Amino acid sequence: MNLKIKSTQPTDIPHLKTVLNTVELFPPEMLDDMIADFLNNPETKDIWFTAEIDEIPVAFGYCAPEMLTEGTYNLYAIGVKSDLQGKGIGRKMMTYLETHLKENGHRILIVETSGGSDLATTRKFYENLNYTKEAVIRDFWSEGEDKVVYWKKMM
Repeated sequence: MNLKIKSTQPTDIPHLKTVLNTVELFPPEMLDDMIADFLNNPETKDIWFTAEIDEIPVAFGYCAPEMLTEGTYNLYAIGVKSDLQGKGIGRKMMTYLETHLKENGHRILIVETSGGSDLATTRKFYENLNYTKEAVIRDFWSEGEDKVVYWKKMM
């Protein structure tokens, strides 16, 4: 597997919509608006990154600074095409992001996910990457579905 992780480019968008069709992050039609600032504003602090296999995008991540903080970022989305999950791509993407944050002097990465049983594997993924479960906000996403917040120091 020839995996490369890079900053997201406009030409990646159609493939990333295909990735979104295979995972339950957000509807693919939302991607254009979500990534517009990153693609059009050279001053943006947002981070969009794409994993490619043989130059075909198969995964992406989106991270942005937490407002009113110094050096704290929040990972809002990371998705790997469903038929490629469990092959280490997500782990490599997290390493790429953490390295980028460290190299740019950022301090903390926050990851938020659901406490639902269907995302137990996702929570284990972050725990295996040494993220600390920092908070649980009960009934956040819906009645009975908690928000679980993970934290990791970058320095």
